[in-house]
Amino acid sequence: MSSANLTRDETAARAAGIQLETVEVDLDVRGALTDLSFATSSTFTLRSSTTETWIDFIGESVDEVVVDGVARAVEWDGARVRITGLVPNMDHVAVVTIRGRGLYSTSGEGLHRFRDPADGETYLYTQYEPADCRRVYPCFEQPDLKARWRMSVSAPESWAVLSNGAEIARVGVEGGVRVSFAETSPLSGYITAVATGPYHRVDGVWDGPDGPVDLGVLCRASLARYLDADEILDVTRRGLTFFSESFGVTYPWGKYDQIFVPEINVGAMENPGLVTFTEHYVFRGAATAAQHEGRANTILHEMAHMWFGDLVTMRWWDDLWLKESFADYMGAHAAVAAGGFPDAWVTFASRRKGWAYVQDQLPTTHPIVADIPDLEAAKLNFDGITYAKGASVLKQLVAFVGEDAFFRGARHYFAAHAYGNTTLPDLLAALEEASGRDLAPWASAWLQTSGVSDLSVERVRGGEVELVRTDPRPDHVVVGLFASDGGRLLRRGELEADGVDARMRLAAEVPDGIALVLPNVDDRTYAKVHLDECSIVAVEEQLSTIDDAVARAVVFASLWNATRDGLLAVTRYLDAVVRHAPAEDNVALLGDALAHADAAISRYAQEQTRSVLARRWLDVAWQALQTATPGSDAQLAWARAVGAAAERDDARADELWGMLRGEHPVPVGLALDPELRWIWLTALAATGHATAVDIDTELALDPSSHGEIAHRTAMASRPDADVRAAAWQEAWADITLSNDHLDAVIAGVRAGGRRDLVAPFDADYFARIRPAWTERSIEIARRLVIGLFPASESLDLVDAWLETHADAPAALRRLVLEQRDGLARDLRVRAAQPSL
Repeated sequence: MSSANLTRDETAARAAGIQLETVEVDLDVRGALTDLSFATSSTFTLRSSTTETWIDFIGESVDEVVVDGVARAVEWDGARVRITGLVPNMDHVAVVTIRGRGLYSTSGEGLHRFRDPADGETYLYTQYEPADCRRVYPCFEQPDLKARWRMSVSAPESWAVLSNGAEIARVGVEGGVRVSFAETSPLSGYITAVATGPYHRVDGVWDGPDGPVDLGVLCRASLARYLDADEILDVTRRGLTFFSESFGVTYPWGKYDQIFVPEINVGAMENPGLVTFTEHYVFRGAATAAQHEGRANTILHEMAHMWFGDLVTMRWWDDLWLKESFADYMGAHAAVAAGGFPDAWVTFASRRKGWAYVQDQLPTTHPIVADIPDLEAAKLNFDGITYAKGASVLKQLVAFVGEDAFFRGARHYFAAHAYGNTTLPDLLAALEEASGRDLAPWASAWLQTSGVSDLSVERVRGGEVELVRTDPRPDHVVVGLFASDGGRLLRRGELEADGVDARMRLAAEVPDGIALVLPNVDDRTYAKVHLDECSIVAVEEQLSTIDDAVARAVVFASLWNATRDGLLAVTRYLDAVVRHAPAEDNVALLGDALAHADAAISRYAQEQTRSVLARRWLDVAWQALQTATPGSDAQLAWARAVGAAAERDDARADELWGMLRGEHPVPVGLALDPELRWIWLTALAATGHATAVDIDTELALDPSSHGEIAHRTAMASRPDADVRAAAWQEAWADITLSNDHLDAVIAGVRAGGRRDLVAPFDADYFARIRPAWTERSIEIARRLVIGLFPASESLDLVDAWLETHADAPAALRRLVLEQRDGLARDLRVRAAQPSL
């Protein structure tokens, strides 16, 4: 095993012998415009019961190690710096200093450096979770060794310089300025942070109960005109008030900066006092209400981490859910309760649970409280189980113990463990004390098992129904009863069931005339819903007439899951979407339905019928675009759907070109902004209707970083064997590609589903993935392994690789197994389709 891949056992042993008190960091990025590396040093004060330990650092060099004023020989294997000469006495405070040079990153791991093509400016920011703090400064790379951190950064004089704490000093130095920041309260290393560059800043204030808190919203200067800081600050103030009151601890980290950064490899990161977000949340063009809600949800998710994760932190990554499941739940809960987005639970039912259901059916699924033996496993567990399934079962838990008791328990938890580390029993104890309930059976059933239950109803004689569950767990299920009345499905009552039986006869009789029997109508439980045939027919005809958006989300999810399982024909699913999507007024549900329709054609339709269905879907999307309400979210959603459909079928190429060139009128109210232009142009490129000259011309109109990324995708999308071969080679071999640029090339390779252009690379893929895993960072390697997996018509190559690479790293095998499962599902569902 690589020394970079820290294990749970060895870090636990290290923590048992070390008491870390402070870390003083000094970074020098004055040469960021030209240098490949930067000077970095960390000084630790600690107590030790052993004579030696190690400190983590991955960089260009380790130049000096000093222990209690004595220089020591540098013993560094590229990941661990051996520290000797410690006094094995917990009463003795040791001082250890390590100086070296770190390397700038383009993969979003460590200190990421980005040059803005719009104005030539350079920006830096850090991203550490779970274990990339060691790429920037020496540290103890484990969450249970917290410290008070003092940060200093030397940077060009004109740049903004930020860290977790407030700036306390700024002095001129040769070629720049040295900025020092206030000492933090105890923090784990992975949530420390630095950002510097000519960022644009908007200031604000939150009037908290303990006095005003300074707020900041930042982005690159070239994006300043798109930054809707007022809305972001409004959501921020609402959230800080809500969480401070709900958790009984006022926001504890001083100032609160939120910075939108380029090429980040996650949606956001909860560094206290300096939260980083993907700048895709800075909308350059038209954005739907669902996009605004999604941004607010992420803001509130990261804010919840200020308590769940930052104030109280899991001891090791087994309990990653202690922060991510809670933050995912709190993001939706706070968006509804305080954020001004009352439909957030609708989006949760459709998107987050959909992600969880997919993840939980993979052969590599795991319990919410997972077994994480090492850091590679931790990296891959930021998944739909830890986030969305965990949040789903927390929603059940809140209902089970009561919302008041749940928040009382949370307040007990924070009061007892502030600035410390916890495990599952600590949380359960707090919730049990507050609710008076024994939560051990619930935790055993929901947190320590894996897999998703199937939930259905069977109509039996006498007008009753039976609730049928596979793999039953204790929960409360509400079954909605809907009658068809005047062309609408109207709710006429409900039945409820509690228990753990696989089959339960519901007490009440179903009234006559009930067309739809909908289990989990309120989306409270976590289970895949299967509708009986009578109910499927009812929703095929009248789905869009159901008033309750959550119930519609459950129905849409049920139809999609049935399609993925091969139980509902792709044509029936498409018919339902074609009939009801134009009438869907929740844009999140609409967007999901459109994306699923596209996926159903590309993944699950038989090859001989795919082109027919693709043409039909393009025509449907085109007509819906023409008739959508001008300026509406639905109009924008359909415009994007047209672009996705046009990647596979060129029937509307002339009309799309006409609008892009200004020769044909654009539908009234539709903003043909750069984002939409690139979607349509990439579709034209993928079908051979846009040349390299056309794509270069578009880049001249949009010479931004977003334009540059879209340009890469469009260029690689051209349906020419040599173009795709060159893009394939570039993805694997060009180590200068940033994570976003790599994603752009991969998207081009896969554009239009042109298996005829990429099938020759199947064997090459399996020859490359293990060397890539060894030679590239896990973030880049993960993108290659997932993004370029062959969508072949056979499992032979992947099975052969798995058989001959039983000794491959467990994290790599997990990714390959997951991709194999997806391909096997695709082939299985295609084979189950009836002929047209």
